[in-house]
Order: sequence, then C-alpha cells, then structure tokens
Amino acid sequence: MQLPENIDEALLRSWRHEFHQHPETAFEEHRTSARVAEILRAAGLEVTTGLAETGVVAVLDGNLGPGRTIGLRADMDALDVTEANAVSHCSHTPGKMHACGHDGHTTMLLGAACMLARDPDFAGRVVFVFQPAEENEGGGRRMVEDGLFEQFPMEAIYGLHNWPGLALGEAAVHDEAVMAAFDVFTLTLSGHGCHAAMPHLGKDTILAACQLVTQLQGLISRETPAHKTAILSITQFHAGDAFNVMPEVVELRGTLRCFDPELRAHLQQRFHDAVDAMATFHGLKVEFDYQPRYPATLNTPGHAERCANVLAQLPGIQKVHRDLPPSMASEDFAYLLQECPGAYIWLGNGEDSASLHNPNYDFNDAATPIGVSYWTSLVRELLTRD
Repeated sequence: MQLPENIDEALLRSWRHEFHQHPETAFEEHRTSARVAEILRAAGLEVTTGLAETGVVAVLDGNLGPGRTIGLRADMDALDVTEANAVSHCSHTPGKMHACGHDGHTTMLLGAACMLARDPDFAGRVVFVFQPAEENEGGGRRMVEDGLFEQFPMEAIYGLHNWPGLALGEAAVHDEAVMAAFDVFTLTLSGHGCHAAMPHLGKDTILAACQLVTQLQGLISRETPAHKTAILSITQFHAGDAFNVMPEVVELRGTLRCFDPELRAHLQQRFHDAVDAMATFHGLKVEFDYQPRYPATLNTPGHAERCANVLAQLPGIQKVHRDLPPSMASEDFAYLLQECPGAYIWLGNGEDSASLHNPNYDFNDAATPIGVSYWTSLVRELLTRD
C-alpha cells in the first residue's frame, strides 16, 4: 500500500467511512486492526500487532534527537446497536454500528500518525495505541496486563472522546475527575411460588424485590456525602409469567457509579448488607453477582493543563471549557491512567449530534481535522528539544 501525497480531509473522511461501514465489537476488530496496521506501515512506522488480541501499537521517533516518550490512544470497537441512519456510509453489518464514534477516534489518530511520520520535527518518541474492546469488555485493562507499558515505556499517555452536545470547535478539559467508575450486578431472589389468591402460602419475591429497589436509593440519599456523587440504577426487573401466580424467582440487574474509591467500596458493602437483610426478613435465598468494572477516569492536573493550553492555541478551537461537570458514564482509558499519568479530553461533536450509543448517532467528519491537529500539536508542544 502507498499513501497519497496529501493526508487531506477527503482521505480522512474515506478512512472514517470505511471503518463505519465495517463495525466490529470487542476483541473482534480483526478487519479494523489489519487496516490500521496497513496504513501505519505504509506511513513508515514500526508496528506491533496482537496486544490484547486485536490491539495495534506503532512507534515513531522524532528527528530532533532523543527525548521523552508519550503515548496517544484511540479506541477501535463498535457496539451491538442496529443503525438507524440512512447515510451512504451506514453499517454493512446487521446489529452492529459505530454508535460511540470510535471510527472517528481511530481516524484522527491515524491521520496524526501519518502526518507526524512525514514531518517528525520533535525530540523523543510517540507511541500510538489503537485499543480494542473499550465498550464494557476492558480492552484497556487487557493491554496493561499484556505489557503495554513494559514493552513501550512512556512518561505520559493521552486520550480523547468526541462529545455530543458540545459544539463543533469546542473542547472540555477536566483537572481530575472526567468519567465515573462503574460496577454491574445481577441479583436473584428465590422464594416459594404460590397462587396469587393465597400469598400467605408462599414467600413473596416480588414484594421483597420492590422494597429493595426503593430502599437501595437510601445508599445514595443518606449514605453518600452531599459533596460526592453516586448513582445506583436498577435497569432490569424480571419475574413471573402468569396473572395468577406469585413467581418463585425474581432477577434484578443494574449498575452503581461513582468517582471516589473509598465511597465505591463502602456502597458495595452496604449493598450486600441491604440484600442480606431483606432476604432474611422475607425468608428468601439469594444469589448476588456483583462485578466491579471500570475505575474512574482521573486526569493528572498538570497534564490536563498542558492539553488545555494546546487546545486553546488551535485555529479550529473557539472555546476550551474548564468547568464542565464530569460524566457519570465510564471509560476504560481509566486503566491506562492508573498506570501512567496523563489526561483525557472531550472534543465537540456538535450541539445537534445524537447522543452516544444512539442508533441515530454519527461521528461528525468536520471534527476529524480538529482532532488530527490537536494530536500533532500536542506532540510538538510536549516533545520540544530542551
């Protein structure tokens, strides 16, 4: 493969549309990672594949001599969502689409890598990290476990996410908390089914589950300090098949989200306490599968400041927000930030953009050159010759 002479907006758009047409979900990004590796090799970068199964890592050394090493990361995976858009580049894979903009993230980092490879006017090394399985499956954790930072030592790592509702040409940078930690749980209550006309002959799982759903909110309203944030959501409630039968089993599922690690541990323990107490009172058996998932995404303040300064100097950026509240959504870039200092920023996808994970969402192609410019400018700012 030979790259065109100019890495222009038309080429970037064609790459993004190609990724959008061929969405692949967690650890199945074989076509995507192969295409990413092909483009990187054509640009002359040293490429490693297979980290976390479908991850791709590329290395570029500047021509101004030795210096610091930084990492830039993009996620590649899609979602199990059926696309509702009628665009020419809509998904070719039934039931899967790029509903979170990772096709755009991949394209922006690819464009930056290619442009920097043609003019590596910096001192030091850039590690380009194309990560699989950000959505729910912890691809960032897998890359850490597979030795990302041992194989590619770096002093800092940076990431970004497009942000619907934030105007095109605007960005947001948080000093510390950006995205919440999240846990998931499945709770099964087993009692004794009976005729609905004779509830005294059974052990009522519906009553217990309903009481638990409402009482669990006390963990948020009465045990979470007012200056901290947490959300507990019951998102599934499965029980019963007939009008006149009290079901023997109820299953509840949901999530718990917060930022503070100590609060997270406290709420998990108190959740267990509440479940045990309710089950004892109603005489029920309990199966409780509580799974801590992603940690909170926490920026290093100094690195966040550097990112904000770079963004403020870009011609394509009209405003850099420094005071937006963090999101209660989660992001597995958190695993990388636990191992290495750095920062994660939001880049506007447009005020009229459909929300993330919506079947009508589409990454805004006009944001691509802004993202490319941010990455290349960040490298040149951070890796100047001393």
